[in-house]
Amino acid sequence: MSTLYLLHKPYRMLSQFTDKQARATLADIITVPGVYAAGRLDYDSEGLLLLSDDGELIHRISHPRHKQPKTYWAQVEGDISEAPLQALRQGVALKDGPTQPAKVRRIDPPTTAPRQPAIDPKRHPSTSWLELTISEGRNRQVRRMTAHVGFPTLRLIRTAIGPWRLDGLAPGEWRKETLHAPRPANAPPGRGAGQRKEQRARPTTKRRKS
Repeated sequence: MSTLYLLHKPYRMLSQFTDKQARATLADIITVPGVYAAGRLDYDSEGLLLLSDDGELIHRISHPRHKQPKTYWAQVEGDISEAPLQALRQGVALKDGPTQPAKVRRIDPPTTAPRQPAIDPKRHPSTSWLELTISEGRNRQVRRMTAHVGFPTLRLIRTAIGPWRLDGLAPGEWRKETLHAPRPANAPPGRGAGQRKEQRARPTTKRRKS
């Protein structure tokens, strides 16, 4: 069995445990020893980050070969129409090559925790919310894709990685899941592959010294 930690990374926090510039890091909200992030989430993005002390599990989740789909909520500038959505569905040509087709739809503004600072309505009087699912992991890919079709991303929240979802976690909260490997055919009944036991936790936030 392996242990996986599902964390809601807050806005303006690094996806690592140390920083020479004294910016917020994962060490401020999760104190489990020996865990590492499976992949990363940009400093100015929010949402689901997976961590584990199992190197093989981290590799299976984060390696591009396994193509774990990632789903995001993106608040973009402007009133987006169907044409740019269709362009995203077909794939767009970025500087590092064309993207694979994305699953994308316009959604009503989701219920999310307030972000500090919030999007300034005077500077951005018109915005739209999208749900996008991609199977690649390029640097700042969603932001570059929406900017390419003329609708820059203002806020980005990752809600799912493969079968794991952000559901119910507030920024800074995490929960623990125990993943069970397949059992031999002659083993007693129990949990099988893909099944997991959840344990929710709210870590104590450490304050940084200025």
